[in-house]
Amino acid sequence: MSLETTPEETASMPVIPRDKIIVALDCSEQRALDLAQQLKGRASWLKVGMTLYYAAGPRIVQTLKEQGFKVFVDLKLHDIPHQARGAAQSVVAAGADMLTVHGSGGLPMLQAAQEGADEAFAQFAPTHESSAASVGEPLREKPITLAVTVLTSLDEATLQQVGVTRTLEQQVAALAQLAQKAGLTGVVASPREAETLRTLLGSKAAIVCPGVRPSGSAQGDQSRVSAPQEALRAGASYLVIGRPITDAPDPAAALEAIVAELS
Repeated sequence: MSLETTPEETASMPVIPRDKIIVALDCSEQRALDLAQQLKGRASWLKVGMTLYYAAGPRIVQTLKEQGFKVFVDLKLHDIPHQARGAAQSVVAAGADMLTVHGSGGLPMLQAAQEGADEAFAQFAPTHESSAASVGEPLREKPITLAVTVLTSLDEATLQQVGVTRTLEQQVAALAQLAQKAGLTGVVASPREAETLRTLLGSKAAIVCPGVRPSGSAQGDQSRVSAPQEALRAGASYLVIGRPITDAPDPAAALEAIVAELS
């Protein structure tokens, strides 16, 4: 029997559940480094949000990448197009494999951010590829660009307070379509909207879902949550899970429990 794998067989192979989990490091720099050591070889993705990025700066991205992680830099860029473009350039130059902008910033801002990410990747990828080839490291892939639709901490009443007259579901769908028009890779939305977005955006779009809570976990400040299996079944590409893992007595064991549940 041949040990070679055909392209058709490769395409049908299931994706390893842990590759779909992004562990959110919303903590201090030292705590993030401690967690990275505990999760090394177990987690594929780590998320660097505003709390950690503003404390440690861009170097934290490279530090985590040197330990073998893919890094999601979740700064939710939201500014005039010129600033969004420059910020996206800086984030990709720092080594981000995934980044976020606010969908509510409008089409020109989304397009500018995508252009900035593309420009930075074109500038820094060749250097990375040439060095990677010499040491046998994998080549850097084009970063995933995401538009945040409606934060998972918000509900319809809160949206109305800030002047959004559409329903929550309508707002999510409208911003997702705007992101797709701007050329972004995908969106960030709660698991409750994942099924609708998968139908709306198609099979290739990246749908990243925070607000994922394993059985027995506290809901915290999230309004729209779902269990991991439910989120994946609904169409999520990646699950962002933070406190249920990072606040656990044994973060590595907590991660493995979620992976086992998904498997």
